[in-house]
This record gives sequence, structure tokens and C-alpha cells, in this order.
Amino acid sequence: MLRLDETFHNPVKKLLKEKKKILGAWLQMASPYAAEIFAKAGVDVLMIDMEHAPNDPLSMLEQLRAMGRFSSIPFARAPWNDLVTIKRMLDVGLYGLLIPYVNTRDEAERAVQACKYPPEGMRGIAPSPRAGGFGMNSQNYLAHANDEIVVMTAVETGTAVKNLDEILQVEGLDGIFIGPMDLATSMGYFCNPSAPEVQEAIHTIEEKVFASGKFLATVAGNFEAAKKLYDRGYSMVVAFADGGTLGRVAREQVELFRTAYPER
Repeated sequence: MLRLDETFHNPVKKLLKEKKKILGAWLQMASPYAAEIFAKAGVDVLMIDMEHAPNDPLSMLEQLRAMGRFSSIPFARAPWNDLVTIKRMLDVGLYGLLIPYVNTRDEAERAVQACKYPPEGMRGIAPSPRAGGFGMNSQNYLAHANDEIVVMTAVETGTAVKNLDEILQVEGLDGIFIGPMDLATSMGYFCNPSAPEVQEAIHTIEEKVFASGKFLATVAGNFEAAKKLYDRGYSMVVAFADGGTLGRVAREQVELFRTAYPER
């Protein structure tokens, strides 16, 4: 939350405009503890997942509070391109939104409108929620929110790929997020982004987004995979997750134990 005399400023948006690299991580456990740990570690963007995780505005609020002492910037993935849901998420105090399953220019325009106050959009104005400092310094937020909040939409279907030229023309859309698993599955290659046809579609997306001036983001399984994406021109990669990281470390320790003591 903004301090009493603080003006809303989003350092990640500035870095993205400068074509800098941003490291992201998913928060999918709905846990303030996990959010605090990842924020203390210094992850650039913590992406609270409301599409595939049991998060809601209240659990999001507690995670934002846990992050508050640190420099990590709070983003979230919306459950759907829904005006009311997005409004409530932003009023909690997010700095960026990823909106899934956007397939047409019209849907991209509606996503942007949901994130911006009039006249650029349709977001309802309320000085009293947390984003506006509970009314104590609301103009420090309200007057800058349209410029500072990052809006990106996901390309997850073959339809979105076909309509990408028109989607990229939408004013106020800052970036595109490739969802490789959904994209592959929508193209008939279940959970197989490495299929040649899917890779060809991904290269098409890359070329078009890089030429548009908007930033490109996606997901990766680890830093090695993320580095390859950064080297190709991606600006933001969500490279790990709280639950996935915990599960991987736990599994590694169990395997070490069983190898050392096979007979117990």
C-alpha cells in the first residue's frame, strides 16, 4: 500500500519500457508465508494466480501485505476477462494484471477497459479501497493508475494467434503472455509445446510482438529455460512457483534419503 505522501509509481513498467529483463514467480499456494519468502529473496514480480490456484481477493490481500516490506512488485493472473473481478483485484493494490484466454481484438479491448478508469476504460472509481490508500491519499493513486498499471493478455489458442495482428493494435495493452501448454493443447497437441506446429506458432507470436513495441512474456520451468527465452528477446519470464519449488526440493531430499538408506 502507498505511504501517506507517496505517489503511485510502477518500477516494473518503467523497466519493461526500457526493454529490461524481469524475473517472475507464481504464487499459487495462497500463502502469505510463501509470498514473504519469495519477496525477501528479491524476485522482481510475484504473480498471484487466481486462474489455477485457490486464491481470492482476501488471500491476495494477505500476500500483498506480506510482500509490503520488500521490493517485489505484485501482479496477478485473473481467473477470466471479467470486469467485476478485475476491478476487485486491482482495488486490493496490484501493479499489473495478466488476463487469460483473450482471443480477439474486442476481448483485448475489454481487458484493457477493465483495468483503466474513464475515459480510457470502464473501471469503477473508488478512493476508499486499499489501492487508493483507504481514501487518505487517493489522488496519489487515482491520477496515475491508468499510466502505471501493466496490462497483458494471454495468447493461448490458435484463434488468438490468427488474430494477433489486431490484438497488438489495442491501445493500452502493454504486453503479450504466451501460454505454451494451453496453446499446444488448443492446436491438438495435448501438453506438447515442443510439437513443430506449436513451435512455429510461437515463433510467429515472437516476431509479431517484438515488431510491435509491446513486451513479450511467458512461463518457464527453471532459470536455464528462462535464460534461453531472455536471450531470444522475452522481457518477462515467470520461471518458478511456490508450490512447485517446495515440491521439487522436498522430492530431492526424499530421494537423497532413500539412496543413502535403502534398507532404512
